[in-house]
Formats: sequence, structure tokens, C-alpha cells
Amino acid sequence: MDGKEFPEPHLGQWYFIAGAAPTKEELATFDPVDNIVFNMAVGSAPMQLQLRATIRTKNGLCVPRKWIYHLSDGSTDLRTEGRPDMKTKLFSSACPGGIMLKETGQGYQRFLLYNRSPHPPEKCVGEFQSLTSCLDFKAFLLTPRNQDACELSSN
Repeated sequence: MDGKEFPEPHLGQWYFIAGAAPTKEELATFDPVDNIVFNMAVGSAPMQLQLRATIRTKNGLCVPRKWIYHLSDGSTDLRTEGRPDMKTKLFSSACPGGIMLKETGQGYQRFLLYNRSPHPPEKCVGEFQSLTSCLDFKAFLLTPRNQDACELSSN
């Protein structure tokens, strides 16, 4: 990804599709999740992105979340406000409308696949799983996406 054009192509709505990690424990935070919808917007200060999400749990609850990413000049590395241990790298995906993130934090690392569509082509998920498996990220989680996504709050 090119730091100069970033973040414009990545603004707007995204769906969390799948995750991969070296161990199942690194993906355990997503076990209760049916689906997650995100909105990425320009933050209130330069070099900031505002991220809002609504998590639909498997038992039907809607859980809102929001956080701020700080951009690094000329890079697609993101730092999460309030989480100095967490690093996020953004990668393009061969899949239309897709992006991959690599999150690294205290005691975990994982790749996450997002798409503009809640139901991207199966081959996209397969390619993500093949790629991450080659990198020795053998644990894999696919969100069920059986329920309707929750409404994203606008604040």
C-alpha cells in the first residue's frame, strides 16, 4: 500500500470476515462474534482515523466500540490510541473490495481479513487462509455472519 494515497481508499464501511493466528488463543476474542461491521472516517485531528464498530454476538446482542488510529507519516502503519503495545499494519488484498490487517500486541499476533461486502467470494477467504497458513498462522476463524449486522451508531 502506498502511504501517499492512504487513507482515502480505506474510508467507509467494512465487514470483518476472518482471522488467522499462530494459535487459537490469539483469536479467542472473536469466538462469541457472529459479525462485525466497521466504519472508518477521518479523525478530528490530522493523521488520525476514527473507527467505529458494532459487534453482533452469536447470542444476538449488539456491542458498540470505537477507537482512534494514529497514522505514521509516509507509512500504512497504524497505532491504536491508548494501546501503546499494539501495532497494526495494513495490506492490500488480491480480493476485490478486501484488505488485510496484521495486529501485533502483548502476547498475540494475528491477520484479519475485511471486505466491503459481508459475503465476499469464497475464493477470497481461501486465498487468505492459504497465505496465512504459509506464514505459519495455522489457527483460522471464519465469522459465521448468520445474523443481520447491527446498526452503526453515528457518534
